[in-house]
Amino acid sequence: MKPPFQFDDLAAVALPAGPVHLAIGMFDGVHRGHRAVIESAVQAARRGGGVAGVLTFEPHPSVVLRPDQPTKLLLSLDAKRAQLAGLGIDFLVEQRFTKEFAGTTAAGFVDLLKRCLPGLQAVYVGDNWRFGRGRAGDVSVLLTEAARAGFAVFSLPGVTHQGTPVNSTRIRELIAGGEIAAANALLGYSYFCDGVVERGKQLGRTIGFPTLNVRWEPALRPKFGIYAVWITGPDGRRQPGAASYGVRPTIEDDGHPLLEVYVLEPTKITYGDAVRVEWIEYLRPEAKFANLEELKAQIAKDCDAARRALKTD
Repeated sequence: MKPPFQFDDLAAVALPAGPVHLAIGMFDGVHRGHRAVIESAVQAARRGGGVAGVLTFEPHPSVVLRPDQPTKLLLSLDAKRAQLAGLGIDFLVEQRFTKEFAGTTAAGFVDLLKRCLPGLQAVYVGDNWRFGRGRAGDVSVLLTEAARAGFAVFSLPGVTHQGTPVNSTRIRELIAGGEIAAANALLGYSYFCDGVVERGKQLGRTIGFPTLNVRWEPALRPKFGIYAVWITGPDGRRQPGAASYGVRPTIEDDGHPLLEVYVLEPTKITYGDAVRVEWIEYLRPEAKFANLEELKAQIAKDCDAARRALKTD
């Protein structure tokens, strides 16, 4: 799902007349803190008869500024777009981030906003947002420059959840560490991935647990292990599952991680289907078993654990 208007450069933006309310940030993960910023812009636009939009950057600035160590993103670009659209924005700008753009001064960035969005009434950012060449601009600089340019600034304080600060860095750490339930609490929704079911070696069928091999190549790898998940196929039916993500040390360890989902009830999902997998709870690390009988017995236990975690037993 995409918002009605989507642009890849501020200079290309064309909007209906009316006041513009703009949330600005990378918004990787579109977590609780991001939503507070974006929803403020949306609500203000609805009250004032204007349009609400998001300005983000593509690719992530680290790809340009630190190509040897880019940030490992939580969501694919398509997934991020869908999450943003779901918040009710009217337009999305994915500003192309280049070395040239990175050289824009803080004042130059504000001038660019006003020139490309003449109806700009207010911008909405997190209180730790930085912008401009060398990240020299902070909220105080933005307030000064915005007053000169003639639009308002709303800076929202960081969000916490049960005493834990909500930020993308912390969520990445939780996912990489297998603390998926804690990550979901900070995200405000279940971490998910989209992929296509492809034909595997079909070993699961021989031991009574046929799995769906989901093609997925994440930038940020969750901790290897067994998870309780929900899987949704093309028909929109959400079904419980037990998933294995890792290198399958009992079968083959070629170093290439694979996501396999055993659906805990009859399913029509098959090869070639696009699916969404929602990760709910980490059950155990992956392990190497002496033989297939031991593996089969453990899978049965994993399925029971997944049912309990998903409250389907």
